[in-house]
Amino acid sequence: MSNEKPTPLPSDLYTEEYFRTACEGFDEFNSSEGEHLSRRLSQSFAIASVEPGMQVLDLGCGRGEIVRHVARLGAICFGLDYSEAALRLSRHALHGEPGVHDVMRADAKFLPYADGAFDRVLMFDVVEHLHRWELDACLGDVRRILKPGGKIIVHTAPNRWYDAYAYPMVRGFRRLMGQGARYPRNPRALNVEINTEVHVNEQDLLRMRNFLKRAHFEGVRVWLDTPPQNRGEGKILGALRHVAFKWRPFSWFFEREVFAVGVKSATNV
Repeated sequence: MSNEKPTPLPSDLYTEEYFRTACEGFDEFNSSEGEHLSRRLSQSFAIASVEPGMQVLDLGCGRGEIVRHVARLGAICFGLDYSEAALRLSRHALHGEPGVHDVMRADAKFLPYADGAFDRVLMFDVVEHLHRWELDACLGDVRRILKPGGKIIVHTAPNRWYDAYAYPMVRGFRRLMGQGARYPRNPRALNVEINTEVHVNEQDLLRMRNFLKRAHFEGVRVWLDTPPQNRGEGKILGALRHVAFKWRPFSWFFEREVFAVGVKSATNV
C-alpha cells in the first residue's frame, strides 16, 4: 500500500462561478450580497455563540458573508481562504464594514496566527475539501491558535453514511417511481456536479469525532441534521420519511448534514 499523500486540490477549482453557483448559500448571497444567510449557514453560525469582543477566525471564508455577520455582533473577525476568487468576493462584500480585521490568503494547514489568538474558529463546508492528512494538519493548527477554552465549530455535508448506504436505496426507490433521471449513480453529482471533483473527505458521526479527538480537542460533540422534508408526497411516504429522519439508527444514515464542536482544554494546552 502506498504511503504517498494525495495532492491538495488546486485553488483554481474554486472560481467565482463556483462560489456563486455551487457553494452553500449562493442563492442568498447572490440575492442579498451576503446580508442574508442560508438556513444551513444561519444554523452553523448560531452554534458558535459569538459575543462582542471575541476574536474569531472564519477559516475558508469563501464569499465573506460569515465574516460580515460575525463583525456585526461586535467581534473582531478575520477571514482566510486559499482561493483568489474567494478573496476578491470577500473583499468586495466587506468593503467599509467595521469590525473586519483582515481577509487573507493562506494554506489551512499552516495558519499565519499566533498561539492562543482566537476564541472561535469557524469551519463551515471546508473539511470535505481537505484530504485526511490535510485535515489532521489543519485541526492541529486550529487547536494551536485557539485560546484555552476556545472552540472550533464545524459544518460539513453530506453525511458520508447517507451517500454510502441510504442513497442507493433512495435512488432505487425513485427509479421505480419513474424519477431515476433526477438521481445519478454518483450522489455527489445529485445537485452540484463539481462536488465529484472537490469533495475528497466527506464525514460521518464517527469519522468527524475521530478527527477532532485526534487533534486533542475536548468536549467533542458531533450530531446530524437535515433540510426540512415537507414534500407533501402522501401519508405512506410521509410516514417512511418520518422513520428515516427521526428514528435512530435510521436517522444516522438518512440525515445529510454533520455538525461538530470541539473545545481546547483550559488546563492541558
